[in-house]
Amino acid sequence: MAFKHTVFAFAALLLGTSAHAQLGAAVTADLGTTGAGLHLVVPMERTLNGRFGANYFKHDLDKRSGLVDYKLDGKLATFDVLFDWYVIEGSSFRLTSGLVYNGTRFKATGVPAANGSFTFNGNTYKTTDIGTLKGDVSFRRAAPYIGIGWGNALTPNKRWNFGADIGAFYQGKAKVNLIPYGCTTSNAVCGKLATDVAVEELRLQDEASDYKVYPVLRASISYNF
Repeated sequence: MAFKHTVFAFAALLLGTSAHAQLGAAVTADLGTTGAGLHLVVPMERTLNGRFGANYFKHDLDKRSGLVDYKLDGKLATFDVLFDWYVIEGSSFRLTSGLVYNGTRFKATGVPAANGSFTFNGNTYKTTDIGTLKGDVSFRRAAPYIGIGWGNALTPNKRWNFGADIGAFYQGKAKVNLIPYGCTTSNAVCGKLATDVAVEELRLQDEASDYKVYPVLRASISYNF
C-alpha cells in the first residue's frame, strides 16, 4: 500500500512540473492483456510524455498441478507510471519505460477427484477426513516495465488519436500459500497432511513462476483536451 501511495504522489509531482513545460493533456481508454484501463497523458518535454493510469482484468481458469486440480479466481489490477519517449520529434513511434504497481492475485480452490479425495506428494486423503483446500497466488508489487508503442495522444490540432503498446513487465517469482481447512482425523494424519500440502505448495509455486514476465499488448483511443 505504501508503494501505491508513493506512485501517486510521484505522479502528482510530475503533473505539477509538466504544467510549466507545456499546456495540454489527454485521456485514453485502453483494452488488452492488462484488461480495461484509463490513463492520463501529460507532456513532460517536447519528445517526452508521462502516462499515469489503472487497469483491471478478471480472469477465472482451471489448472492442474501434480495430481491436484484447481479453480483459480483471478483479479489482475495494475497501476502504471509510464514515460513515452518519441525518438524522432513528430513521429508516432515511441519507446516506453516505467513502473507498474502489480496488485494481481489469484484465489485457488482445490477440486477433489471423482472419488472425493486429494493426492498430495503421493499420499491420498479423503475430503471427509481433511476438509477443503484453499490458497492464493500473488506476485511482486513493484514491477518494472519496458516496451515500444505507436501513437501520440498529444498530437497537436488533433482531438482523437489511436495508439498501441507492445511490452512486458517483470513480476518475479510467484508467492503461493495453500492451506487445508477442516482436518478431523488424527493429529498424526493432520500433521502428515500439512507436510504433503507444503510440498504441493512448492510445486504450484514453481509452475506459477513460469509467468515471471507478463506480456502487455494494448490498444487505445485517446481524447486530447
